[in-house]
Amino acid sequence: MEFNPQKQLAGLLEWMDQQMTQCGGKTAVIGISGGKDSSTVAALAVAAYGRENVYGVLMPNGVQPDIDYSQALVEHLQIPHCTINIHDAVQGVLQEMEKAGLTPSRQTAVNLPSRVRMATLYAVAQTLPAGIVINTSNLSEDWVGYCTIYGDSAGAFSPLGMYTTEEVIALGRVLGLPEKFLVKAPSDGLTGLTDEDNLGFTYHAVNEYVRRGVCDPAIREQRLPGRGRPGEDRPDAQGQPLQVPDPAGVSQRPAYGPHRRNGLLQVRKNPAALPQDFFAYSLGPKGSMGRKGSSSPPS
Repeated sequence: MEFNPQKQLAGLLEWMDQQMTQCGGKTAVIGISGGKDSSTVAALAVAAYGRENVYGVLMPNGVQPDIDYSQALVEHLQIPHCTINIHDAVQGVLQEMEKAGLTPSRQTAVNLPSRVRMATLYAVAQTLPAGIVINTSNLSEDWVGYCTIYGDSAGAFSPLGMYTTEEVIALGRVLGLPEKFLVKAPSDGLTGLTDEDNLGFTYHAVNEYVRRGVCDPAIREQRLPGRGRPGEDRPDAQGQPLQVPDPAGVSQRPAYGPHRRNGLLQVRKNPAALPQDFFAYSLGPKGSMGRKGSSSPPS
């Protein structure tokens, strides 16, 4: 079935509204990189909750060459935001390890900034009125384990957790995001390489496997079935199952709330297990893009 982003939006925004209600939250706190994932999640949050209830956090690690994208995104969406440079925090941990006689591995140095960023997001969230950290990972990178456990894999719920990179771009376009935010080459911002350089294959190849079961045999043997191999620089899967909510309704267990404040939903790991009508699901009757006083998606 052809992906229809316009039809997806009503159900997705309804799901986001339900998740925030279950969390008892008010302010959506989002780490802003200026790429398609954080840009689309931020735009979705503006549509779902109103821009006054969305807070963007820019977290460069020292000097970040592409920080202008992050700044341009929060200005485009007109959302409250702040910039917190994580460089001193990251270096402080690494230096204290050295003092303790521990030489940080390359993997430690590469993944630590992601974990410091997530700690920063939660610090900000707990400072704002009923702040809730929203995850910005997509299905494609999660499928191959391209994430840092307790880093970019964390968050109360994940609006893009069941959308491939190409579907995320389609959603961003429907939301009216400028193309520059959607076509920016995805990079972890840590190794100096793009995601696809690190992976050794394209996200399109991953998407073909996830959605159609089509895969180059060489790529299949290299990485796809294992969802990332522990011990590599990135991803840092550490043998853990991926944790992201499933907006298609795999489970009704709340991802985060007053009586369950730990753990996220388990995502389906087998493309054959996805419901046949996945792209046509609807999570509720409300289809308005501007509920609870929120504005329409940015144009």
